[in-house]
Amino acid sequence: MGIAAGPAFDTEALRRGIEGHSAAALLSLYADDAEMRVVDRNTQPSHPMVMHGREKIGEMLADVYSRDMTHKMEQCVVQGDHVAFTESCEYPDGVKVLSQSMMSLRDGKIVDHTLLQAWDE
Repeated sequence: MGIAAGPAFDTEALRRGIEGHSAAALLSLYADDAEMRVVDRNTQPSHPMVMHGREKIGEMLADVYSRDMTHKMEQCVVQGDHVAFTESCEYPDGVKVLSQSMMSLRDGKIVDHTLLQAWDE
């Protein structure tokens, strides 16, 4: 008898959440005790923005995906319990944002998410 594989990560749900501006759909992919770190010009590697738990992550996602901008998942790679993806965004005034994410999974849910982002200034 083979070892049963755990639940698979739903990359299409990730894409639909990102491109459909659905914070709720994205939040459903996170474990209750998930942690997210964001590194950018304002929250640099020594002092990243860190959110603990789905509620805090949900507040950040709701803010980002309620903005008037486009979101596109460019690439997504799943290897075992790790997911990496690139997201490109654009505001109506032409300002572009590019983010790169690395996530760790447990039972098919995100438990650790590090996001690096940069934008036009």
